[in-house]
Amino acid sequence: MRIAVTATLAICVVGLGLLRVTVAAPQRCPEITPASLQAFASASAAWIEVAQYADGRYVYEYDARTDGISGDYNVVRHAGVTMSLYQAVALGDRSRLHAADLGTAWMQANLIERDDWVALRNPDTGRVKLGASSLMLAGLTQRRLATDDPIFDDLMKQLARFLVVMQLPDGAMLNFWDPGTGKPDPSVRSRYATGEALWALAQMHRHFPNDGWDEPSWRIADYLALHRDEVEGLDFPPWPDQWAAYSLSEMGDWPLKEHHIEYARKLAERFGFLIRVESQRTGGVINEPFHGRLTRAAGLGTWVEGLTSMWRLASTDDRLADLEPKLAERAICGAGILASRQVSDEGAAAWPSPALAAGAWFRDGITRMDDQQHALSGLALTGAILAAEEDRP
Repeated sequence: MRIAVTATLAICVVGLGLLRVTVAAPQRCPEITPASLQAFASASAAWIEVAQYADGRYVYEYDARTDGISGDYNVVRHAGVTMSLYQAVALGDRSRLHAADLGTAWMQANLIERDDWVALRNPDTGRVKLGASSLMLAGLTQRRLATDDPIFDDLMKQLARFLVVMQLPDGAMLNFWDPGTGKPDPSVRSRYATGEALWALAQMHRHFPNDGWDEPSWRIADYLALHRDEVEGLDFPPWPDQWAAYSLSEMGDWPLKEHHIEYARKLAERFGFLIRVESQRTGGVINEPFHGRLTRAAGLGTWVEGLTSMWRLASTDDRLADLEPKLAERAICGAGILASRQVSDEGAAAWPSPALAAGAWFRDGITRMDDQQHALSGLALTGAILAAEEDRP
């Protein structure tokens, strides 16, 4: 009898141990301080600068397994990386302005002009994607915020007019403008570019409040909050759209309507859930089959971006005030996970090309420029949350 009981207890202990490292793994939120966070963000921005060519483009993808640089390029991601540098400038890191302006110069050399608007095109294919122009504009609005320099005001308005050209009556945004027909392609919407366009236009209203940019912004915000997930057949709504989160935060004092607040609450819950799941992932042969592969920094960074935006909104709108502490905790957790996975200067010494490893995030030996883009933005934006937590009595 005693042997049977002992055996049963042993089986239970082993079973609980297996659960602890498999399906019931605890969350892991590495500690991060304001000083270390700033260092991690700075290292990410430094990678972008090191990986920038003389013409303003960036290394698109680096494969450490072959020590090779991809010949592919992505214009939308170029605009996004440049935007993240301007964002860093707006958050106080003025040293990134030169690299960001160099990235903008490349975009200026690849504009297409029609009527009273301009748009960023792919110089290799001639394709004109909404997301490229949206993120170019978002970056320039961040530059305007950081420097108060009006040098790009006319260009910003021309880009904004293109965004409005791409809007449908229901508020949705079309993804492509067709140079062959001289019209938007009516068949393709974009789950990404719609939120990107909203954030850019909402910021335009901040800088030019009398120019009417709030009208198309409201239409997009209503579409995202009420219709997008169903119309576009997106699984597991709401779509975890960090651009929508940026936008709602930007529009917080317009003020937002109840359906926007309801949408914001759902977004906050989705981002928080995703960070909770990621916090259980440690990689390896035991953890990975149960919890999945480690998320690329380009994905994890967007969740942190979304959480920081929802935290800013919750800190100013009483209707979401109950979420503020949890949003802070989730964002800090996500930033800590990001920081723990970044290649340090010391660690980079063992890589084939240390300059393209230091400050980067890799999965399967590969890093892309958008890994550094979203990680930089997420880390830099978490700084305000850490500062607020330190100031709490």
